[in-house]
Amino acid sequence: MKKVLLLLANGFEFFEASVFIDVMGWNMEEGDCSTKLYVCGATKEIKSAFDHILIADYLIDEVDVSEFDALAIPGGFEVYDFYKDAYSDKFLHMIREFRANDKIIASICAGALPLGKSGILKGKNGTTYRSDVRREALKNFGVNVLDQPIVIDDNMITSWNPSTAAGVAFLLLEMLTTQENAEKVKQLMGF
Repeated sequence: MKKVLLLLANGFEFFEASVFIDVMGWNMEEGDCSTKLYVCGATKEIKSAFDHILIADYLIDEVDVSEFDALAIPGGFEVYDFYKDAYSDKFLHMIREFRANDKIIASICAGALPLGKSGILKGKNGTTYRSDVRREALKNFGVNVLDQPIVIDDNMITSWNPSTAAGVAFLLLEMLTTQENAEKVKQLMGF
């Protein structure tokens, strides 16, 4: 069984989180039945942008990184305090632990920024939300920012906005299973 940890900061974008939940869930039911996703946050109740709440399976302090195969991080909105959690020591430490254990890390949109702040993207290619402010922030973390919708560098996926969310989730599924399996799930989901 491949286990994915969905790491959520308060202010996360629900759509970007939901694609990981759905793609891994569809794979569990209709694909090769090999993926299970777990939600993690700094608090048990994690409030999204637009004020919806998701309940965490794990608190950050409870996670044993060795039990997971991949980390998924959606972006979020600054006005909903996304960066307060996403740039916290605990959040950044979790990202570094996944990287140190050579796990796959997938992010969407502004989810690339905590990867950059953690230092794991320094000297690597990446992308983030297509605003000058966000792209400059990622560049200031030592990342070679590319003008591409999705960038993969050394088992790390970054992308530039919500429109890339499904693509990132399917890439993660492919990296965890096979291209054939990911294509099967993609077709079953109507993509």
